[in-house]
Amino acid sequence: MQEVIAVVGPTGTGKSDLALDLAERLGGEIVNTDALQLYRGMDIGTAKLPPAQRRGIRHHLLDVLEVTQEASVARFQGAAREVIEDITRRGLRPVLVGGSGLYVRAALDELEFPPTDAVVRARFEELAARVGLDGMRERLRDVDPASAERLGDVRRVVRALEVHELTGRPFSSFMPRRTYLRPTVQIGLDLDRARLHARLYGRVVGMVETGLVDEVRDLDAAGLRTGKTASRAIGYAQVLQVLDGQADLDWAIEDTATATRRFARRQLTWFRADPRVTWFDPTEPHLLDRVLAHLGGQVPPRLAP
Repeated sequence: MQEVIAVVGPTGTGKSDLALDLAERLGGEIVNTDALQLYRGMDIGTAKLPPAQRRGIRHHLLDVLEVTQEASVARFQGAAREVIEDITRRGLRPVLVGGSGLYVRAALDELEFPPTDAVVRARFEELAARVGLDGMRERLRDVDPASAERLGDVRRVVRALEVHELTGRPFSSFMPRRTYLRPTVQIGLDLDRARLHARLYGRVVGMVETGLVDEVRDLDAAGLRTGKTASRAIGYAQVLQVLDGQADLDWAIEDTATATRRFARRQLTWFRADPRVTWFDPTEPHLLDRVLAHLGGQVPPRLAP
């Protein structure tokens, strides 16, 4: 069975370049695990590689949603697993790349997402409005005492009760485990903070210089504001304020850079918590050779262009 490779880590660390190098060297195809790169038209603000820079390597799960749609990690899981299965069936190497931690785990791990039902949830939300958090936790304690002790906000308690009614199982039984679905190696990239922050700021400035405002204006006309996920994306939310006359472009650049730094910190916290990730500095010499050595086994010769 072909081993899956996942390139993970904070935004701005060069994951896309390394993933391309690995796919090119090992005979692989790229599988996107960045939630925002699923959206058609969200290109500049998500640092999505344009087709001309993909070296002729096939990319999967890019541009599969409209900005008016809401991203679903459960739906992504099914699509990603189908793609990975197809790539391995053809004797190629799946190379996952992206910094959306839950999406990475959904693709790689034995991770089960419980079903949802808007009618059931609405009923529990109405009950919560009457009895409050304590009353809802008492109801949850009868069917799932572990979750009742662990959950401390109404929204999550409602979700736990919804899951129990739909499945007959406690919400706690769906807790993820760090167990790969198939043989996998995770490669993490990280930079020292000062260098990463400088890189992120420069990238935001570059996005604006290469047309981010026009991209957001076009997406706004396509319904960006109605999309619960896309409209809140870093950079896009700030530029919408500029288009509305509520802020100027200098503010948007600074606020986007600040939000991106915070996001990178959250990404690093998520991936550092996974002991299965092996970390590399993307600026170190001979990065590809070191990663290939870590992967081990026979490395085929570099593919001809």
